[in-house]
Amino acid sequence: MSTMPRERFLKQSLGAQFANIKNARILVVGAGGIGCELLKNLVCTGFGEIHVVDLDTIDLSNLNRQFLFRHAHIKKSKALVAREAASKFNPNVKIEAHHANIKDPQFNVDWFRSFVIVFNALDNLDARRHVNRMCLAADVPLIESGTTGFNGQVQPIRKRLTECYDCAPKETPKSFPVCTIRSTPSQPIHCIVWAKSYLFNELFGISEDQASDLDHTSDENNKEEIAELKKEAAALKEIRASMGSTEFPQKVFDKVFTQDIKRLLGMEDMWKMRKPPTALDFETVNAEAANVDRQTLADDQKDWSLAENFAVFADSLIRLSDRLDKLRAAQETGNAPPILTFDKDDRDTLDFVAAAANLRSITFGIETKSEFDIKQMAGNIIPAIATTNATTAALCVLQAFKIMRGDWAKAKMVFLTKSTER
Repeated sequence: MSTMPRERFLKQSLGAQFANIKNARILVVGAGGIGCELLKNLVCTGFGEIHVVDLDTIDLSNLNRQFLFRHAHIKKSKALVAREAASKFNPNVKIEAHHANIKDPQFNVDWFRSFVIVFNALDNLDARRHVNRMCLAADVPLIESGTTGFNGQVQPIRKRLTECYDCAPKETPKSFPVCTIRSTPSQPIHCIVWAKSYLFNELFGISEDQASDLDHTSDENNKEEIAELKKEAAALKEIRASMGSTEFPQKVFDKVFTQDIKRLLGMEDMWKMRKPPTALDFETVNAEAANVDRQTLADDQKDWSLAENFAVFADSLIRLSDRLDKLRAAQETGNAPPILTFDKDDRDTLDFVAAAANLRSITFGIETKSEFDIKQMAGNIIPAIATTNATTAALCVLQAFKIMRGDWAKAKMVFLTKSTER
């Protein structure tokens, strides 16, 4: 469609407000799931000048819901590619892209004050709070938005007129006592945090001392146990040195599911009021895994058996070891050691965490979970849904129309929820 018919339709739809929209200078912070949809909506609506800020680069896992991006864009700046893609919807709109952190000094209060409206399309609490403070200081309207699964929220914010983003307390990420995670798990989430924040990091990433999911505040009350746990971590570091060898999967399995469990069983006082764990035997489970149908393991909603979890665990260890070896080979001399990080959309890391967590659950008599469930629970992750992002972005623009008219009485907080009614 040419730009002339589009403008005619916009004038018919928006009336006198179209001139204000065409001359407006607005800011979009974030070019991810909501940000892509929002940019498309704003460009098609005819906003005259749009600035977009995003620090991230495009990953393969983004492509299923961030529709402005294609496979050829992987590793490129989200902000720059979003500008290029969104411009094709309406070449008359001026789009400025900033591949930068919104907290950088260049984005000061005066800069925020130059915009008519700011749209937040962020996915982390710290950046949201920063933009909220800057908009309050600059006295610029902010439209905050977010999604979790099927649910979405849009919140118009204006100094002295509405509640601000920080006016209501926000839920903070939950941490777990290190001794519960490492010695006495009782829930599936304990085993998931152990696999994700402890075992994965000790083998492929950064030591668990730096993991945010583990709470070390009670360490002084458990000095003897903490000392033993540090010995375990040191032993895993030695096993890590054998990565790439054929014995590596067995060494890891024997350490965490046999030797460590037997050590815990030796602490008889610990199990007077608790059900004791059961150590696993590598040779026995390995023999059972030989008969596993590998095709069934692709079903992420299936509850895997002991043998199936073992098969996924051993296979993911090999895959992750190969990846780390390639990183080491490509590394320049003098750089920091290469590491891997957990990503819910990375099949190798998710397979490892899911299988390790379930094997841990089996040893402690805890209910196992499907890989799909573990994906959601690992760090309280809720899979993103493209249609929720699209609907939420549309609601943002509708709220912007009200703000542009100065009709704050009708600019309300909007909640998008999944209904069970048909």
